[in-house]
Amino acid sequence: MSLSRKRKKQLRTLQKQANGLWESQQALLGDAAAVAREAGRQLGNYQREQVVPGMKSAYGTYAAPYLAKGVASSKSFLADKVVPATGVVVGSAMSAWDAANETRAKLAAGRGLEAPDAKTYAKLADKYGTDVAAKLSKKLALVPEKKSGIGVGGVFAIVLGALAAAGILYAAWQTLRADDELWVADDPLRAPDA
Repeated sequence: MSLSRKRKKQLRTLQKQANGLWESQQALLGDAAAVAREAGRQLGNYQREQVVPGMKSAYGTYAAPYLAKGVASSKSFLADKVVPATGVVVGSAMSAWDAANETRAKLAAGRGLEAPDAKTYAKLADKYGTDVAAKLSKKLALVPEKKSGIGVGGVFAIVLGALAAAGILYAAWQTLRADDELWVADDPLRAPDA
């Protein structure tokens, strides 16, 4: 079965149109890839110039004061409430321990039990309490000072910015990637011969 000249001519015309469409699609895909690459570069520049400095200033304005206030409150609570209370408790326990040791020593020496002198024990308890409170205050006063440089909040902000940029790049890639249903394959196929 042979084709007529008219049909052959129509098929050649159709083949030329298909080849022209194919070439225009390849050019369009090349242009779209170039636009996507440039958009990625511009997004990186925008992030470096606008997003990161904005996040740093926002952290310094909003988060850093509250963090510093929280650290100062914690330090003052430890120094004003916990250390004195701990000193009193430990001092009282040590004075009771000393009184028990003294009583044990008297019993071992055969002197027996005698009525304890309340004033002596009160003085000893106060002395031990103040000594322990002073030692604990010195140890807790050696808490390291605030470090300079980027902190946890800054790292968190940078990670969030990087994730946002990655999300934008992924969305752009999903939009411009080659799907079999939507785009023509990347490698050129030959049109059927007429």
